[in-house]
Amino acid sequence: MKIAVFSTKSYDRTFLDGANLQGRHELSYLETRLTLKTAPLAAGFPVVAAFVNDRLDEEVLELLAKQGTRLIALRSAGFNHVDLQRADQLGLTVVRVPAYSPHGVAEHTIGLILSLNRKIHRAFNRVREGNFSLEGLLGFNLYGKTAGVIGTGQIGAIVAQILTSFGCRVLAHDIEPNPTCSQAGVSYVSVDQLLTESDLITLHCPLTPQTQHLIGSAAVTKMKRGVMLINTSRGGLVDTEAVLAGLKTGAIGYLGLDVYEEEGDLFFEDLSQHVIQDDVFMRLLTFPNVLITGHQAFFTREAMEKIAETTISNVTAFEDGRVENAVQANRFIAH
Repeated sequence: MKIAVFSTKSYDRTFLDGANLQGRHELSYLETRLTLKTAPLAAGFPVVAAFVNDRLDEEVLELLAKQGTRLIALRSAGFNHVDLQRADQLGLTVVRVPAYSPHGVAEHTIGLILSLNRKIHRAFNRVREGNFSLEGLLGFNLYGKTAGVIGTGQIGAIVAQILTSFGCRVLAHDIEPNPTCSQAGVSYVSVDQLLTESDLITLHCPLTPQTQHLIGSAAVTKMKRGVMLINTSRGGLVDTEAVLAGLKTGAIGYLGLDVYEEEGDLFFEDLSQHVIQDDVFMRLLTFPNVLITGHQAFFTREAMEKIAETTISNVTAFEDGRVENAVQANRFIAH
C-alpha cells in the first residue's frame, strides 16, 4: 500500500525501511508535520502514518477521507491528538503501536529524577568550566522517601518497581489497580492522598478529557512543599501556568519534563538558530530546578524497531482485510 509518512526524521526512514525490507509497501517520507495546510500532500495515499505532534482533528480527517485515505497508522501509543469520533464517522480506521518502549520511558523517568535530585546537569556544566564547588548541589536520599505514581500501566508499573527497589514507599493511583504493583507492595490511594503525602510525583496516565490539567493550581496547593514533579507521559496533564506559579513560590521544588503542552511547535526540531516565541516555555528554562528533555523518553533502538515493525504490520493486516491494534472512539487504553 502507498503510505504517506508525516513528521519524518532520518531515524524514521532507517527503521521503517528496515521493517519494510520485502518492499510490500510504498513509503513516501514527508518531513513536515501533518496539519490542515499540509494534508493535501497525502492526496491519493490510502494510508497516512502520523506521529505524536501531527494534527488529526475534524478538519484534517475530513480532508484526508475526501482525498482517499482509509487508514491512519499512528506511530505512537497515545492517540489524544486524533478526533476518534469523527474518524469513526468518516469510516477511517485508526491503529496504533500499543506498547513499544515501557522500559525505555521508565528508565528515562528515573534518569530525570536522579539528575534533578543530584543536580547532575548543573554539575556537568560546572566541571566543564573548571568549577568544582559543591555549593547549590545538595541532594537527598531517595531511600525512605514517598513516591507517588499516577497511572500504573506498563510504564508506570515499571517506574513503581524501580522506585520500590530504591527503598521508596510507593503510592499509586489508577482507575484499576495493577496486580503486579500491589504484589510488589505498592499502595493504591486516592489522588488527594497521593498528592499530600508524596515527596516526588511522576505521571504515567493517558491524556483524556478527564485527565486534562490533572496537575493544576488545586493539585499544586495540595502537594508537599518542595515536591518533585515528573511528567514523561503527555504535556496536557500539566497546567504549565499553575506549575510556573508553584515553582516561583517554592511549592514545587523540582520539575522534570519530557513532554510539554505546547510542544507541537518546538520538539523534534532544531531551533537553535531561532528565537523561540513560546514565552511560557522560555520562562521554565530560567529555573535552575527545572530539567526538560524534548520528548526523547521513548527514543531507544529497541523502541524504534518496535514502532516500525508494528506500524508496517498494522498496514499489512489492513491490506489483508484484518485490523490490528485498533483505537476506538469509546475506548481509552492506558499509556
